[in-house]
Amino acid sequence: MIAAAFVGSLLHFYLIKRLIKPIRSLIQSTEKLKLGDYPEPVQVNKQDEIGQLVTQYNGLIAQLQTNEQQRKKLVSDLSHEIRTPLSNLNGYLQALKDGDIVGDKVLFASLHQESNRLSQMIEQLEQLKEWDYLSTQSVVKKEMYEIESQLTQCVAMFDRALMQKNIPIQVEVESCKLYINIEGIQQVISNLLENAMRYYEGIGPILVTGKKQGKGYCISITGPSNPIPVNEREKVFMRFYRLDSSRSRLTGGSGLGLAISKEIVERHHQGEIGIETTDNSNTFWIVLPR
Repeated sequence: MIAAAFVGSLLHFYLIKRLIKPIRSLIQSTEKLKLGDYPEPVQVNKQDEIGQLVTQYNGLIAQLQTNEQQRKKLVSDLSHEIRTPLSNLNGYLQALKDGDIVGDKVLFASLHQESNRLSQMIEQLEQLKEWDYLSTQSVVKKEMYEIESQLTQCVAMFDRALMQKNIPIQVEVESCKLYINIEGIQQVISNLLENAMRYYEGIGPILVTGKKQGKGYCISITGPSNPIPVNEREKVFMRFYRLDSSRSRLTGGSGLGLAISKEIVERHHQGEIGIETTDNSNTFWIVLPR
């Protein structure tokens, strides 16, 4: 009986220690997290309920670190993007106030352009925030639409701007009904058309096509322009990313349009978005499920 009690005590001590060890590690880790430090992942060697808890906890810490890095990057990028137009506005307004320069139509047009660019950037940030919020919802409003008429309407909205810039456009769209969030898809098409117009270089029309492709429907917008390098193609969908930042500041691009498009297509429609290039053109395409 004494031997059995001794062995039982040792076994009980070993099992309790093994059970409590990961819990103590979790407590120490949460104490570091409470102080604002991101702890190292807690070691886990088993797959029971406690092991699953530790695994989920490690995943939570990793997600918090990722969110923090994205938040810092967003704040840094946003402050960088806003600083330039604000500095221009403040500098010119101060010079006008001190009488160092005299205002004319060209100067006021430039100041108005900078003000518009700030307004557009803030508006797009609001749109991005809205789509980020919708990503957390279990249901996004979708209805069945004839995509041919919707694409035609989107292109018609740019007729005046295309005529002013003397840019021809060609539309070749196949009829098809798609289950989509219409506001989101209209915004994607508008972003891609605006992008094609902004970087239009060379000759030939902007080509808008839509056709059935397997179990999906492919919409593509091709515009004559300088080709995007291979190593830059995925980066253009990142928030605030620009191929030519100096040029974008002059022409008004915010670096948010393609990020918004990617959010809408992939997270809200379970579709795909990408880019293909040739020596003298770039094609942005999206595939929506049928």
